[in-house]
Amino acid sequence: MWRQASLADAWYGARSRLLRTKPAGARRERDPEAGLAKVLTALDLVSLGAGSCAGTGMYVVAGLVAKTVAGPGVVLSFAVAAAASVLSGVCYAELGVRVPETAGSAYAYSYVTVGEFAAFLIGWNLVLEYLIGTAAGASALSATFDSLANGSVSRYAAAHLGTLGGLGRGEVASPDPLAALIVLLVALIVALGARNSVTLNNVLNTVNAAVWAFVVLAGLFFVSAENWGIGGGGGFLPYGWSGVMQGAATCFYAFIGFDIIATTGEEAQDPAASIPYAIAASLAACLGAYVSVSAVLTLSVPYRRIDGSAPLMGMFAAHDFPLGEYTAAAGSVAGLSVSLLGSFFPMPRILYAMADDGLLFRWLSRVSERTRTPVAACALSGVSASVLALLVSLRDLIEMMSIGTLLAYTLVSVCVLLLRYRPDDPAEEDSADLDHSSVADSAEGKDEAPDFHEGPASLPERLLGARYRSLRARLGVPPPSARPTDRSARTAARCTLAFFALSFALWGAVILGPERDAGAAAVARGTTAALSAVGLAALLLTLLRQPQSGRRLAYAAPCVPFVPAAAILVNSYLMLKLAPLTWARFAVWCALGLLIYGCYGVWHSSLEVNARQEEARASSYRRFDDHLDDGDDSGYQNRTYERDDDDDDSGSQKSAYERNDAYDHDSGYQNRAYERNDAYDHDFGYQRGGGNRESDDCDNDQRGY
Repeated sequence: MWRQASLADAWYGARSRLLRTKPAGARRERDPEAGLAKVLTALDLVSLGAGSCAGTGMYVVAGLVAKTVAGPGVVLSFAVAAAASVLSGVCYAELGVRVPETAGSAYAYSYVTVGEFAAFLIGWNLVLEYLIGTAAGASALSATFDSLANGSVSRYAAAHLGTLGGLGRGEVASPDPLAALIVLLVALIVALGARNSVTLNNVLNTVNAAVWAFVVLAGLFFVSAENWGIGGGGGFLPYGWSGVMQGAATCFYAFIGFDIIATTGEEAQDPAASIPYAIAASLAACLGAYVSVSAVLTLSVPYRRIDGSAPLMGMFAAHDFPLGEYTAAAGSVAGLSVSLLGSFFPMPRILYAMADDGLLFRWLSRVSERTRTPVAACALSGVSASVLALLVSLRDLIEMMSIGTLLAYTLVSVCVLLLRYRPDDPAEEDSADLDHSSVADSAEGKDEAPDFHEGPASLPERLLGARYRSLRARLGVPPPSARPTDRSARTAARCTLAFFALSFALWGAVILGPERDAGAAAVARGTTAALSAVGLAALLLTLLRQPQSGRRLAYAAPCVPFVPAAAILVNSYLMLKLAPLTWARFAVWCALGLLIYGCYGVWHSSLEVNARQEEARASSYRRFDDHLDDGDDSGYQNRTYERDDDDDDSGSQKSAYERNDAYDHDSGYQNRAYERNDAYDHDFGYQRGGGNRESDDCDNDQRGY
């Protein structure tokens, strides 16, 4: 019995740590003056979002994907990547409205709404995203300077520093000291203050927009339809649809601007209103720029002759147009600079948010009183990105960045589904701190009497009346006025997690393995794909039959559960299209993060520290039961007073008040909120993040709050 109680206690203790959530605004309540400066307008957020990706996407990714992966089909690759970004972007926008005044983007959103472990995993992958994005931007900018100098920079590096092999690819390249210096310079600019960084960003964006207009208009004089035909070397899709989708996985790297917008929520003047607007505007601007530039590029030059390092400069050079070449060079410098600045800007803020919560080392959360920026995080980010830019090739960096971004966006979509099907908590409406208890209690099997709580009728029901209700009834969908309960939330949570896992099973069966397998292998893959597709459809239908939250938001993702589910499917597909070596590097990064979390973060989390402080305060009291004064030497044990018996060495620690009786040796279990121990019950007391489940029939109990 004791062993069963110990295992149950350990299980609930571990789960409560992984699923515990942080109250919204906890950092500002602790120290209102310690946060970041609120200086960013909606226009600043749009400029950050569009500029952070437009530079690298136009001047590097378009030419690289067209030449090596998709050919002229790069136009479709950008369209597919944009669709995936829009699906994830609306999910980001909803989380930004739910928890607007937070630093750390999806990390902070998931910490407030879903739980600590998911938050750490998302935050750690966002660090990878921005770390690699910064290094890639610096490498691309260095390549532009090298092209302008006719290769003298790379020749100098090769002559004095030697060469290095690529990370597993066998490629040989020289170290890039210029890229490392560029990263350190950008880190210094960002450390000087958000207002200075955004001002520089706006100036560079203006130059970049002017160059984009010039490139598109001037390039129209050199377009030829033959470059999209057979004469161009294989037609519009020389690598087929597989190349288009593989290119989309890399092109997705160029659509991360909305994530940077969400990261700056704590520094926005009106985040709830400006974040959704800035996400939509930046995605539309980037899509227009990418499609127009890639179309002009592949129509002006056969895709095999595109200069992979400086495609727009090479396009004008091929047509002997020096003015266009110099203008494209100036635009490349401005565009790549603003992209580099936008990639680096959010990285210290995520480190700051994670360190401030105790999941990373606390010294990373130090904010300069003069600049109101996380200077320690800026310094670490700059040094790490500069080393990466020095040693790793640009193509490897882009692929490594894509996988971290895709996983973070997938988990954001999962978070939206979990929140939409969670019961509303009226006590937390104002703070937007949604309760996690409905999912955390999924293993306890609590039963509620009614399946749904009725709320006000929805607009579609009022407009369409009986026809709308009949359609929903045939599908088994609850009425719009139905509201979720703990039971329906548990069902939705299980379906969401199963949908996430089955999406990888489906695409793994479709993508992985030989392209032309036959026999038993082909049958096995087809069967797996078919079963996975049927399972996904069944899970989606089950989600559709669950009632959704009735909470009114300034912005909410449309067509739930279909839009988040589509985002999960698209992102998981693009992830599996990346190279196996990219997955191996990603696994190493995740293993390092889990090691840090297991050895440091879970024990130094602010929630853990606060819980221990509450235990210490509650343990400063000593109480006795009147009915135990008949010779029983039992009392209340806490950190100040301790009882040692000949028969009882358990000495169990309590977070509130605790009673140890002569007949109970092993019943004391730690509980964060309240706890009950009885003299004749040995198998109870489970550690939870919020409350304690007990099953005993004794009437004598103590509850400490």
